[in-house]
Amino acid sequence: MNPRPIDATQAAARADANPDVDLVARIQTGDSSAETALFERYGARLYYLALSRTGSPQDAEDLRSETILRVLSAIRNRQLREPAALASFILRTLDNVAREAIRRESQALRIASDPRANIERHFLDDSVKEAIEWTIARLKPRERDVLRMYYYEELPKEEIARRIGIAEERVRLLKSRALQSFRERYLRVRRKNSDTIKR
Repeated sequence: MNPRPIDATQAAARADANPDVDLVARIQTGDSSAETALFERYGARLYYLALSRTGSPQDAEDLRSETILRVLSAIRNRQLREPAALASFILRTLDNVAREAIRRESQALRIASDPRANIERHFLDDSVKEAIEWTIARLKPRERDVLRMYYYEELPKEEIARRIGIAEERVRLLKSRALQSFRERYLRVRRKNSDTIKR
């Protein structure tokens, strides 16, 4: 008895059941178009998720780029055990990248704002130390307070909101603005110092 033939619709349905499996396989064989397809499939979602975490388009783009690079590396090295779970793996990777970025910012701000810290024992040279201290000193008082409470004291958002006297949902916005202000001022003074050295 001959097996019942599968019509074109059924075949297409099976092929499309989980396109991520095929995508992973193609990336592992070195298909660069598959890497492009992965970005096209998940890039927008990653960007908006990253933007919701950072509130900064530039930081969101950085998080997305780092996440895509790590995912591609894991796929190429066959570290992704379940290709069908690619979407979940990508989101977990984004979470890890975002947490690492927060820890790096927290460390830098703690070093800069803790008067007891022996900065010379850290990797920062004197010019970096001075740039950070100059930047912190020129932030608005509320910006300094938010960054200190969030990164140094590690207070929850509701406690920060209570101390400052604002609604809890505004804490994230204020933190994002404070970080943006910190980055812009810090980069300005670093560029200025770099130009002075070149002269």
